[in-house]
Amino acid sequence: MKFHVNRDVLAEAVAWTARILPSRPTIPVLAGILLDATGEELTMSAFDYEVSARATIEAGVNEPGRALLPGRVLAEITKSLPDRPVEIVADGSEAVLTCGSTEFGLHTMPVEDFPALPQMPPKIGAVGGGVFASAVAQVAPSASRDDTLPMLTGIRMDIEGPNVTMAATDRYRIAARDFLWRPETGDFSAAAMVSARVMVDVARTLRAGEVSISLGDGVAGFESVGRRTTVRLLDEQFIDYRSRLTGDWAIRASVQTAPLVDAIRRVALVAERNTAVRLSFTQGQVLIQAGGGDIGRGAEVIDAELDGDDIQIAFQPQFLLDGLSGLESERVRIGMDSPTRPALITDDADDPSFRYLVMSLRLA
Repeated sequence: MKFHVNRDVLAEAVAWTARILPSRPTIPVLAGILLDATGEELTMSAFDYEVSARATIEAGVNEPGRALLPGRVLAEITKSLPDRPVEIVADGSEAVLTCGSTEFGLHTMPVEDFPALPQMPPKIGAVGGGVFASAVAQVAPSASRDDTLPMLTGIRMDIEGPNVTMAATDRYRIAARDFLWRPETGDFSAAAMVSARVMVDVARTLRAGEVSISLGDGVAGFESVGRRTTVRLLDEQFIDYRSRLTGDWAIRASVQTAPLVDAIRRVALVAERNTAVRLSFTQGQVLIQAGGGDIGRGAEVIDAELDGDDIQIAFQPQFLLDGLSGLESERVRIGMDSPTRPALITDDADDPSFRYLVMSLRLA
């Protein structure tokens, strides 16, 4: 195998592929990146039996072939190379990387031991990368980090024709985002649970252009601009989140989003671990308070519109900020029933596309 390639293009593609490499591989070859040079392309692949990554870039291929190289070392080397074209020649047990006057010799790993990557399932539709990334960023913070409950570590995707809903929950809050996409067939419907960690990674790295989504045989696939990721699906079992996000609220408040977020962040500086931020809504304003323990206390008042009775309600600060930070509107609507029941945070549209239900905390 022998090829030459642009240094920046190679470094970016290797870094993108290496991101899924396991820190403690069950077998040594899973720590490798497979390089496959053919025609006028170089394809880099990584796989840990759950998630696969494949990036294809243009390359001048003099001798087609394949080589399996230590992935993390290759990523460190390529990002540190001088701004010159890179040539890689693999023959036998060593691959020689040359860039200007810099040369590295890397021991190759047995290509025949590298597992076959899963095939990309059938394409079911496509969505703009910005819309996809925005939706994932809004719902992913609500997914659980507790791997003992796999159902709660994923993002649920419900697809009905041109409508998609992403949802996640960790039992303390539920986030859901609706958006439109372009299905391959107008009457297509499906439900899938995808690891939130993988979805965040996909959204961060595939947001340019359009994202093609594939689904089938227990695998989901995402592809954009020459890069594709596959991931095994989680169990489809999930809560009935839609019923929890609908209904009438006895008390409704409307507040400018940015000032509310800034105020919560400021007063939360004196909130001790696992203590609440209190919001006291009265006609025309909301008082945000935190602290009162060993550190000190903080308070700030901002304008608010209130429809209903005055109410004081408390939340875990970061949970509240996760919901507010997901909004893309200038004003936030907060629906409440009582200080002991969850509150619903939405944007200010008549039919909000983002909904976030968060549990309140008992006031001391």
